[in-house]
Amino acid sequence: MNAGLIAVLSLFSFFMAYRFYAKYLSTHIFDLEGLDDKGHQTIAVSNEDGIDFVPTKKEILIGHHFSSIAGAAPIVGPAVAAIWGWAPAVLWIIFGVIFMGASHDFGTLVVSMKNQGGSMAKVAETLLGKRAKTLFLVIIFFLVWMVIAVFALVIASLFMKFPSSVIPVNFEIIIAIIMGVVINKKKADLKIPSLLAQAGLFVMIYIGTLYPIDLSLYFGTNTLMVWIIFLLIYSFIASTLPVWMLLQPRDYINSHQLFLGLFLMIVGLFIVNPQIVAPAYNPSPSGAPPIFPFLFITIACGAISGFHGLVSGGTTSKQIAKWSDAKKVGYGSMLGEGLLAILATLAVTTGFKTEALWHNHYANWNHANGLSNKISAFVIGAGNFVSGVGIPENISHTVIAVLIISFAATSLDTACRIQRYIISELGQATKVPALTNRYLGSFIAVFSAFLLMIQSNSGKGGLIIWPLFGATNQMLAGLSLVLISFFLYKNKKKTLSYSIPATVIIIFTSFGLYRNITLFYEKENYFLTILAITLFMAQLWVILEIFLQLKKSKA
Repeated sequence: MNAGLIAVLSLFSFFMAYRFYAKYLSTHIFDLEGLDDKGHQTIAVSNEDGIDFVPTKKEILIGHHFSSIAGAAPIVGPAVAAIWGWAPAVLWIIFGVIFMGASHDFGTLVVSMKNQGGSMAKVAETLLGKRAKTLFLVIIFFLVWMVIAVFALVIASLFMKFPSSVIPVNFEIIIAIIMGVVINKKKADLKIPSLLAQAGLFVMIYIGTLYPIDLSLYFGTNTLMVWIIFLLIYSFIASTLPVWMLLQPRDYINSHQLFLGLFLMIVGLFIVNPQIVAPAYNPSPSGAPPIFPFLFITIACGAISGFHGLVSGGTTSKQIAKWSDAKKVGYGSMLGEGLLAILATLAVTTGFKTEALWHNHYANWNHANGLSNKISAFVIGAGNFVSGVGIPENISHTVIAVLIISFAATSLDTACRIQRYIISELGQATKVPALTNRYLGSFIAVFSAFLLMIQSNSGKGGLIIWPLFGATNQMLAGLSLVLISFFLYKNKKKTLSYSIPATVIIIFTSFGLYRNITLFYEKENYFLTILAITLFMAQLWVILEIFLQLKKSKA
């Protein structure tokens, strides 16, 4: 099968989805058309505070939202799921994004905007009561806790594996702060500074390739932990700064970087014109769990992700300046992430010269699921695409490594900010005002992740509970879809666009959690067994709360 044909079909599908389905959701489900003309202010405008509630141009906000959701997950998920063959992965990404992921992101964004910019936990309180809110807060805290711990580990590992990326990534952060200050104080236009930043970034990529920064020369076996500490300090600072100072300009630069990277990969893909060497369907790979339901859990962020709802309701809803921007930011950004997931799938299924080499890399589940292996498979494959446009291969690999790290870093500091909001809401629920302080909240978010990480001497403690990430992430997505469905029902709107995806995702995650519980118990891993049972019961409890409310409303 030719990889270019898959790319064309995917692009066409996403274009048609935005043209018709996104418009249907916006017009007939959420009634967003004409709200701006009627003078309805968004929560970002009515509650503007210069820190979290900041009305933002859609061009900048798309960059922030896209960068926040498009971390390493839409890359590593397909890189693992390719073990079952390229066809199931591609089909799940396309249909999952159109009817579930993009709808979920758009829905959580709009529902949050219509509920004072609150998280889905806050929405649950409004619709279902305090018990549901507490359950949501616990699930969200647990999920974000894992994201912070593991994404810091991923970035630290990438800095060690690709030391040529250190200079350009840190250059990007410095330039973003300068841009943020200049634009906010001087009200300057972003276009010229962002183009200059992009040019400077490519210069730094070249310099970084020539002069890689390898901290192992100074810290030896402690290098990973040193990088982790640096990253957590950065995350604390980033999560407490006003969004205009770092997050928005950095993510605006990142979005241009991603669009350019996607463009180079797509153009290179058609120039190189590679054939997919992986099998279309590989039903029984060695050591792998069953394709159902684990394909739909392994490819999470590339198709649908509960974490995206946290971004939509945690940061983005507080920055939407116009109601008409919600479709572009919420639905459109997820289509972009779906394209990234498709390219990741094509990269790891064409990045080997022969099918035998592919089977060697994907010899068994443990090998394919290794952190280093799944990242390197994408870097090599995508680097081959980029080298097709004439960029030397070593620089191409640095470009891709910088791309991954930049978006993983965006997800990391966005997760810290979201965790701060969650801790603040917990403080309000438990009547502990100190937890609403953004510095204390950010410190708890970072320090709790650090405590998890040091459960392993090498800083890999987050991997202890990582086996629960996929199911927890999809469970939150399913519960968010259920909550949106109930919101629509309460507002006398059609619910099928959300209730059907909600049912499908809840079934997937229930099967996944059940199998995880069985597997953890058989391995006598009682810690993960108890955690998985707790999450499973929390999901059932939220659904029960909704049924009780439905019964009450019909009485």
